[in-house]
Amino acid sequence: MNRLFSLGEARALMPGILAEAAALVAARADLAEITYDRDTAGASPLGGLAELKGIEARMQEILGRWTGLGLEVKGIAPVLLDFPAVLDGASVRLCWIEGETELGWYHRSELGFPGRRRLPRT
Repeated sequence: MNRLFSLGEARALMPGILAEAAALVAARADLAEITYDRDTAGASPLGGLAELKGIEARMQEILGRWTGLGLEVKGIAPVLLDFPAVLDGASVRLCWIEGETELGWYHRSELGFPGRRRLPRT
């Protein structure tokens, strides 16, 4: 899917993105803990292989939903999402990273994260 988002469309998705990102972060932590405990102690109070597979499935479901919407998932630790867009005639990515409470940044498509700039206030 080669979707381009308007700033309004991207921002309208953010409440759902924030909720799903919180669920992904919690699942990521559970996955790390179960894996570590299983590797070091042989078992985890959070569960075993079935719980591990369930967590992986939940994470894939969230990531699949985002890519299905046309978002680009750039990372999951930290969660980093790009929304393809055009600003002032230039190809950009509206950029959100875990911990931010709103969509407030962008970068030119060819520059990536190091080229991040604040979105102009509208």
